[in-house]
Amino acid sequence: MFFGSGDNQTSGEQYSDEPTNKGPAHPGVDHNGMTAVGQVDHEKNGFDPHEMLTDWDTGKVSTLPNGQTLREFQMVAVDKEIEVAPGIHFPAWTYNGRVPGPTMRCTEGDRVRVEFINSGSHPHTIHFHGIHSASMDGVPGNGPGIINPGESFTYEFDAEPFGCHLYHCHSMPLKRHMHKGLYGGFIVDPDPQKHPEYEEEARSRLLGSAENEEWQEFFMVMNGFDTNFDDDNEIYAANTVAFAYQQKPIPIKHDKPTRVYLVNATEFDPINSFHLHANFFDYYDHGTTLYATKETVDTVMLCQAQRGILEFSFEDFEPGRYMFHAHQAEFAELGWMSLFEVINENKAAV
Repeated sequence: MFFGSGDNQTSGEQYSDEPTNKGPAHPGVDHNGMTAVGQVDHEKNGFDPHEMLTDWDTGKVSTLPNGQTLREFQMVAVDKEIEVAPGIHFPAWTYNGRVPGPTMRCTEGDRVRVEFINSGSHPHTIHFHGIHSASMDGVPGNGPGIINPGESFTYEFDAEPFGCHLYHCHSMPLKRHMHKGLYGGFIVDPDPQKHPEYEEEARSRLLGSAENEEWQEFFMVMNGFDTNFDDDNEIYAANTVAFAYQQKPIPIKHDKPTRVYLVNATEFDPINSFHLHANFFDYYDHGTTLYATKETVDTVMLCQAQRGILEFSFEDFEPGRYMFHAHQAEFAELGWMSLFEVINENKAAV
């Protein structure tokens, strides 16, 4: 694997700040070769970072006798080697064979039932960020606590509060169980009937509503990988695969607003960040409000487990590629570099 500019090295690969006339290191990428050479085998990985952007897992849906919606999920912890950059493999611990795990999505007030099966080689749990009883917290000392290999447990609680949340393993050592890949998104859409003062905003977030169809929504986990186990990351990414969205930009339509559900699951670094080029966004901290907690910003910083919702539009922009990435230069150069491809059929790209 080759990274263009920068002074970091991995596995003896050489870096250079000298300009080159050999053309882009990858077709369509011309930022002095700052990307990876080659392609990750998504089929072998069992997941595709582009599909992860929108593959919401809404569970098996039914109705309880009291009229409450029940959503049932199954989560299986398994050990699995994954490719995080071309030719760079990582011995992960996963939920359902992928990193991040499935992006669970439900509505505020739903009953959530998660059958957890530990088919891995170490004790694991699932800890959900949200409001629930102590016995459902997925931590040692409460309820069933640790689930040993070969054991199972069912977590059950009501989905609240609405927002952009996450789940992760809480076994010790916590830094290893999270870093190895045991985390995922937990999105709780607001119930518009509970928020009459912001009903239109709530409907725009409610999956399946007419108002929600007007948006382009994406889910991203910022993560990193310590490939030589020295408590320092060698690879950074959004949704696990380094440079995935630079090598294949994310297409967005100019006439539809964009919403990004963003979660930071990076270990061994105190913060990660998201920076959008040539545009600004409104930010909803933790996604637990229907009004922006930060307006007209182009960068947010998040510590581990912090998350939020970004909303922005490219309606009046020329078509073309607009960059977004971590604004720690090291992270960007080691994989957390991405592009949106703005599509506007009424204007020609410059």
